[in-house]
Amino acid sequence: MSFRNKSVRQGIEPKKITQLKFFKLAERFRKTTNPKETKGLGDALGRMVFGGRTQ
Repeated sequence: MSFRNKSVRQGIEPKKITQLKFFKLAERFRKTTNPKETKGLGDALGRMVFGGRTQ
């Protein structure tokens, strides 16, 4: 494996992991009926999408 291919792979894998975490979180958000959990999951999704802290 060349250095360039390894660099590309190392850049793609973290993005895939982040994407997987996002979809799992979104699925939990979609399925929950608990208002407190809905707010917490919505806040977590907002942080993932927009970064930083949401109110």
